[in-house]
Parts: sequence; structure tokens; C-alpha cells
Amino acid sequence: MSTRTLISPAQLARPRGKRLYWVVVGLVVALFTVVFLGPMYWMVSSGFKNTQEAVQTPPTLVPESFEPGNYTQAWDVMDLASLLGNTLFYAFGALAFQLVFDVAAAYSLSKLRPVLGKAILGLMLATLMIPATVLVVPQYLTVLDVPIFERNLLNSPWAIWLPSVTNAFNIFLLKRFFDSVPQELLDAASMDGASPMRTLRSIVLPISRPILGVVSIFAIVGVWKDFLWPMLTLPDPAKQTLNVGIYSLSNGVPMNVLIAALTMASLPTLLIFLIFQRNIMSGLTAGGLKG
Repeated sequence: MSTRTLISPAQLARPRGKRLYWVVVGLVVALFTVVFLGPMYWMVSSGFKNTQEAVQTPPTLVPESFEPGNYTQAWDVMDLASLLGNTLFYAFGALAFQLVFDVAAAYSLSKLRPVLGKAILGLMLATLMIPATVLVVPQYLTVLDVPIFERNLLNSPWAIWLPSVTNAFNIFLLKRFFDSVPQELLDAASMDGASPMRTLRSIVLPISRPILGVVSIFAIVGVWKDFLWPMLTLPDPAKQTLNVGIYSLSNGVPMNVLIAALTMASLPTLLIFLIFQRNIMSGLTAGGLKG
């Protein structure tokens, strides 16, 4: 069966059709490049401008006054080293909790198949339909006075870590991948006397590296880009994350220095995406096909 396309092979074989095809492709690629990379270029280049040039309208395409010292000033004035350390601590703590609890939940729903497992999965997926802003108030009241334990978790990393564990999307991704693991491997391990925990640790997890990498990236980026929740639960300036700290210290800081700080705050997640983009796509599609 021939593949149907917008341009037939006969038209594409003609010199005029081929030239028109590549012109259209080039224009589309150039348009999307400008749309996606334009704001990023403006942010990076504005960090090299002086204060007057950074706020002038219309903005200059190329900095007329090149001042790389703005980035050094932003690093020192806004104490980005401390804010970066706090964010890394919260991000990797959330990653550790998600890998432990989300993997356990997904493995139980996929392979152990508890009673009412499908109903539990359905309720988990139903939480994805609830806007995140709706959950802010009940989550804040919960960490303000944790039921049963009666503890106040404000200004503690637990206020960041515990809400991040309940990630229905990551549990669904992990479950879908675990569903693709052949049941014969688990049956063979069970016949050899392996417990479900030993089977998970020795068989399932080693072949689940692609999806574990995707969940890890999502966990780190989720904490890194979050703003509202850390601003509510971490009022102490010494314990704030990168985004909240830059916002709190932005008053009185020149615009070009502030843009330089925002640029440095955006680089880690951008580098993570550029380095692991193939792993992200392969992990998302890893459990789509069986066989």
C-alpha cells in the first residue's frame, strides 16, 4: 500500500516541485526556530546590555554595550550559589521519594494486581483532571498542621517532598512500562524462589532504566520550575528555591542584572532537556508496544 502525502512523488520529482517543497520546509523551520529560540535569545542577550539598553523600546537585536560582568554581579548580589544549592537539595530529595514510592505503586498495580486495583488507578488518573491551583489551599492547610502527627512542615524540605510523591502521571508512565515486561520473566523468578521485592529489584528495575530516567527528569524539572508552592511553604529567605529567591530579591536590582540571573536559573533545565531529549522520547514510548 502506497503512503499518502500532501505532495505526490511525481510532483516532488519535478525540479519546480522539489524547489517549492524545500522552500516551504525552510520557511516553516525558520518560523518555528524564531518562535522558540527568539525569547531565549532576547533573555541571554539582554543580560549583556546596560540598564538603559535593556529596558528601551524597541529592543536592540544585538547588544550595543557588551557587559558580561552583569552575570557575575547577578551571581554575587542575588546569592545564586545558595539558592542553587537549596533547589538541588529539594529536587533530588523529591526524586528519591518519587523513585521509591511511585515505582512501588506502579509495580503493585501492574504485576501484583491488588483488590480494586483498576479502581485505584482510575481515581489516580482522575486527579489529573483537577487544576493544580485548586489543590493549593488544601495542601497548604495540610502541611500547616499535618493530621495525626500535628506537625508544622513550613520552612522544611518535607513541604516540598511529600506533595511531589503523589504524582499520578509518573505512576501511570511506570505502570504502562511494567505492563510491557513479559510475565514469563516474573514467573521464572518466582519458581526460583524470588520474592516480589527481589523480582522488582533484580529483574524489573534493571530493564526499566529508560522510563526511570524519564521520571527522574520530570521530578527534577517539576521542582526546579515550581514557583507558587515553594513561595507559600518556604517563607524563610535562607531556605528558598532559585525561582522564589530571585523574585524576593528582585526589588532594587537593575533590570539587566535581573535578566542575567533569570538566564542562569534557566540554563540547568535547558541543558537537561538538550542532553536527554532522546532518552525522554524513548522512555515515553518504551511501553507503548509489546513483543
